[in-house]
Amino acid sequence: MRCLLCESLSFTHICQACQETFLSPSIYKRKILNNIEVISFYKYKDIKNLLHTKHTDLGYYIYEILAHNSFKKFASEFEFAYAITSIAIDDKSDSGYAHTAILNKSLKSKNIKPLYNKLRAKNSISYSGKSKEFRLLNPREFQLKKFKSEKVILVDDIITTGSTLTQAIQTMQRDKKEVLFCLTLADVDVK
Repeated sequence: MRCLLCESLSFTHICQACQETFLSPSIYKRKILNNIEVISFYKYKDIKNLLHTKHTDLGYYIYEILAHNSFKKFASEFEFAYAITSIAIDDKSDSGYAHTAILNKSLKSKNIKPLYNKLRAKNSISYSGKSKEFRLLNPREFQLKKFKSEKVILVDDIITTGSTLTQAIQTMQRDKKEVLFCLTLADVDVK
């Protein structure tokens, strides 16, 4: 096959040279709700076209590559006194796979235990391209399924206004869960 970025022959959808050149992650941080840190690995504008594949069959492979280069690397270097849980936001599979579940799965390590199907939105309205006002007027209405861990990492693909993560954090807090921090692939507002 050919690399999607440089069109060279490749065994993967994005060749190793392009992954090293264009998909080396950086750390971008911002704080939301009560100073909870959101750590992102890419600027949205730099990987926008790759992120937009998430509702296609190709998206599975792209998200696997992005997760491997960022989340998996983060997990391998993450230290904590004991294993903590990671929860993906709304990891239901609408298009044959769940892009947030791919990200969450890549966090599996000695210090992070991913759980699945725990935080689901009752309201499935798309926030893509919508204003902050629209997002506030149409909350996700998250439902949290029971699990034992008290400390969690929340996982999503993109942070724009922070409203989805804020709603997810509030849902966790209502169930006495402590969100240590959030991880996203990309931050839209990175300056």
